[in-house]
Amino acid sequence: MEKLKLNDEVIVIAGKDKGRKGKLLKIDRKNNKVVVEGVNKVKKALRPTQQNPNGGIVDVESPLNISNIAIVSPKTGGATRVKIEKRDGKNVRVAVKCGSVLS
Repeated sequence: MEKLKLNDEVIVIAGKDKGRKGKLLKIDRKNNKVVVEGVNKVKKALRPTQQNPNGGIVDVESPLNISNIAIVSPKTGGATRVKIEKRDGKNVRVAVKCGSVLS
């Protein structure tokens, strides 16, 4: 069982966007990178295509290192670590700080 899942609420704990919260959009376990909604935005130039005839410059979320994020605790709202416990014969993710089960 993995400790991070898509659509988890995470907080950035290091870097230029430190303290910002967002939802996990993409996880690249091979390169240890994640994309968080609304965090680490960069400008990207798009060339004109048939779908976008004007092209232009758009804001895109850039990947962050997986070590620079932490799961948000449901009770405290702060950063927490995650542990895997066996409850009722199933493995569940549990927030270390508050002890609540993560979905």
